[in-house]
Amino acid sequence: MAAPAGTTRTGGDTPDGGPPGPGGRSVHPVDERLPLLRLLPLAAQHVLAMLAAPVSTAFLIATGLDLPPDRTAALLSATLVLCGAGALLQSFGVLRIGARLPFVMLPGGAAVAIFLQTAEEHGPATASGAVLIAAAFLLAVLPLYGRIVRFFPPVVLGTTVLLIGINMINVTAPMIAHDTWLALVTIGATALCYLVLPGVWRQMSVLVGIAAGTATALLSGTGMNTVSNSGPFIALPHPFPYGAPHFDLLAAVPLIVFTLASLAEATGQTVLNSEAVGREPDPARDVPRTVRADALTSLAAGLLGTSIMVTSAENIGIVQLTRVRSRFVTAAAGALLVLIGLLAPVSRLLATLPTPVVGGAGLVIYAVIATMGIGMLRRTPTFEGPTTTIIALTLLAGLLPVLSPDLYTPLPTWARTLFGSGVPAGAITAVVLTALFTRHRR
Repeated sequence: MAAPAGTTRTGGDTPDGGPPGPGGRSVHPVDERLPLLRLLPLAAQHVLAMLAAPVSTAFLIATGLDLPPDRTAALLSATLVLCGAGALLQSFGVLRIGARLPFVMLPGGAAVAIFLQTAEEHGPATASGAVLIAAAFLLAVLPLYGRIVRFFPPVVLGTTVLLIGINMINVTAPMIAHDTWLALVTIGATALCYLVLPGVWRQMSVLVGIAAGTATALLSGTGMNTVSNSGPFIALPHPFPYGAPHFDLLAAVPLIVFTLASLAEATGQTVLNSEAVGREPDPARDVPRTVRADALTSLAAGLLGTSIMVTSAENIGIVQLTRVRSRFVTAAAGALLVLIGLLAPVSRLLATLPTPVVGGAGLVIYAVIATMGIGMLRRTPTFEGPTTTIIALTLLAGLLPVLSPDLYTPLPTWARTLFGSGVPAGAITAVVLTALFTRHRR
């Protein structure tokens, strides 16, 4: 019912559920500005839930390249600063760069493996050059995105989001292997908080779960990671840590393939995030903005010695779980990440968080994402023949790398990049089948 003339809607009466803005205008929840005392713990929750990925990536690259401790610290600093800058860019969005959605940014999982393989075969300078080539290529192909967006209907996006959740559960599960009980404490505390706590406390259920798991690890004397306390107070990223980048187009092909496959994943995540915050999805407008921010952050990553950066689905599960939709929360998380990256003692302290605790929080988040994919599929005519075939073959292509990863070992590098990772394989399969069936129906 419309409000009588001369009255102002309250937050609960607005069509989008947001608070009133200036002059009584409704403010969409994604644009809501929260009080600082509420904003900071919500932002910290996002940081703690995604922190394991940049920390583990930095140490993985440092180990693979046999870097000394000082250069490892610089690489960790650079990775955290890049994650924070990417989150700020995606959350605020400037000059059509960034989707203005509550996104965070992480190093691409498969891209890290490709980066290390390129460094092993051609040297780290060539690997950095490959990152720069792949990021520039992604910017170059974006104008063509509008022509292929019609091949991303709900059946494609739903299966892609479902595969994102399943694949990330598979990637995260080994994190809880050594101290599974710590992960179970974290998961149980998160679920209990969400079920019994009211209002704002429920919105911080993931943070409370991480705190409970960490406290349990401290009390039991197990699970905490050991990190050296030596080093400078301020850790500034070092540009060109391997010398001037070397550009080899053939060596860059695997990363180029990865960035192309990531377009489908970015589409699914952008639509998923739009739905999570209650905004009408507009892939043709928003996905290029998401990918531009990915590409520009990846260009900076190539200069600072790390791999391709991608917008992450991790925090979408938190948005869905907590129902806090404001992009200013992830912007604050980005600012915290930059601060953590520059303050070496803080980054070293956070690196001591028990891996099973972070893994347990991640499993909850990714399970929520997989459930959201199922919800997207419910809006498709899944019992019609062609749609059922697309879903079945997409799930087959996306789950085979999870269930039987050795199946792709004999393939050449470019084929392993394309089909040996569940999300790119499933997304490409869904897009190709959708295009074929669309053409067949004409």
